[in-house]
Amino acid sequence: MGRSRRTIPEELLLLALDPATGTTAQPQSLDLGLAGAQLVELALAGRIAPDGDRIAVVSPRPTGDPTLDCALELLRRRGAPVRAVHWIGGPRLGLRQTYLSHLERCGMVHAVAGQMCGVLPTTRYQATDTAISREIRARLDSAIRTGVPPDPRTAALAALAHAVGLGKHLYPGNEGRSSRSRLRDLIRHDPMGGLVAHAVMDVQNGVAAQPRRSPAPAGRQVAPGARPPAPEPARGVPMQPRRGSMARVVAH
Repeated sequence: MGRSRRTIPEELLLLALDPATGTTAQPQSLDLGLAGAQLVELALAGRIAPDGDRIAVVSPRPTGDPTLDCALELLRRRGAPVRAVHWIGGPRLGLRQTYLSHLERCGMVHAVAGQMCGVLPTTRYQATDTAISREIRARLDSAIRTGVPPDPRTAALAALAHAVGLGKHLYPGNEGRSSRSRLRDLIRHDPMGGLVAHAVMDVQNGVAAQPRRSPAPAGRQVAPGARPPAPEPARGVPMQPRRGSMARVVAH
């Protein structure tokens, strides 16, 4: 994969970056969105494909992008297709910072050191070329304004932007209500983007944590008033670790 084209995770992060504050909008859901954006990018590169609500590796050949290749290798090690909602809901600590550091190395943002309350060190990020962010935003605006089905990349970006809640950041207030609605409608124009966007929203709504109910085995009845046996945890689903304290505060 050449570097002439920005990846969807990069574009999603640039969309979320507030030029006034140097922080990212919707930091918690943005982590989920970046994990989903990696899946869309890998699908566009022909490395994975949807299999119902699951993701299957169809070509383990590296893309040349270290971050994407790490995700591809983790998917390959699963051995079997994994549900998109389980993959996106897994531990993603540091993914946003990984991409911020990557954008800094590529010269698209620069880090600005500061302090919180005059004590804790912080890092904020400013875009070095606002024309890039304007071009990304213009593609979304055009798709919303014209109603013409966008290309798969723009459709997937729009779906993810809606899923992580960037609509109110990009199109705020009552005057942006119709644009936010049209942004949501763009989900239908890219099947993979739609699958991933819905998985991101399901994780935020706690759907991934709810086990599917299965009928009791034949011959095994639950006595009236007794508590049914607890369902087994889904195999291969990583548990989300609790966040610990950080020595350095990274601006979200």
